[in-house]
Amino acid sequence: MPTLDRQENVFVLDLGDGENRFHPDWITSVNAALNEVEKAEGPRALVTAATGKFYSNGLDLEWLSAHRDQYDSYTGSVHELFARVLSLPVITVAALQGHTFAAGAMFSLAHDFRVMRADRGWWCLPEADIKIPFTPGMVALIRSRLAPQTAHEAMTTARRYGGTDAAAAGLVDRAVDEYAVRSTAVEIAQAQLDKAGDTLGTIKARTYASVLATLRGAADPLG
Repeated sequence: MPTLDRQENVFVLDLGDGENRFHPDWITSVNAALNEVEKAEGPRALVTAATGKFYSNGLDLEWLSAHRDQYDSYTGSVHELFARVLSLPVITVAALQGHTFAAGAMFSLAHDFRVMRADRGWWCLPEADIKIPFTPGMVALIRSRLAPQTAHEAMTTARRYGGTDAAAAGLVDRAVDEYAVRSTAVEIAQAQLDKAGDTLGTIKARTYASVLATLRGAADPLG
């Protein structure tokens, strides 16, 4: 399960050491950590990271298949998590040390910055291959954070981007050595500590107003 640590003024949220899928309990745990970051005072920033092979492998499809009657509420909770990170009143940096797929990739896009391992691991939106359409909220998020052609390619071809290609396409901001992923993310966060606060939150809320409205609208079934 996710754990929150604080390195001076940088909060580091480790998403876990498994596939870090969006199980309802996982989402609850991440939200609890975000509560702590939001209620803190003074200069601060947030890094999300993980341990092991995956940053996040996306939705918990096994849980979904066993709880089909909860599709709408589950999708709503995923949308709200994206919206919350997108509008968080602190600078956020995703440290992608491993595979970042589907909703995990979308979660990374909700961050202000992304750092990815250069030599191994994939960033991918596989929905076209696994036959699960993006919800309108997901499309709005992806299109707001990527160049149009990149968003189109990523969504329609399910291309797997390695770190170097992901950086070239603008999916991530930096591709670095395996051992530098988390430290580089923390370094970026440390440089932006003083931005935390209501002004930053307002800037994000206004910049992404239409995306946030779509994400926080009526939940869309995953099909």
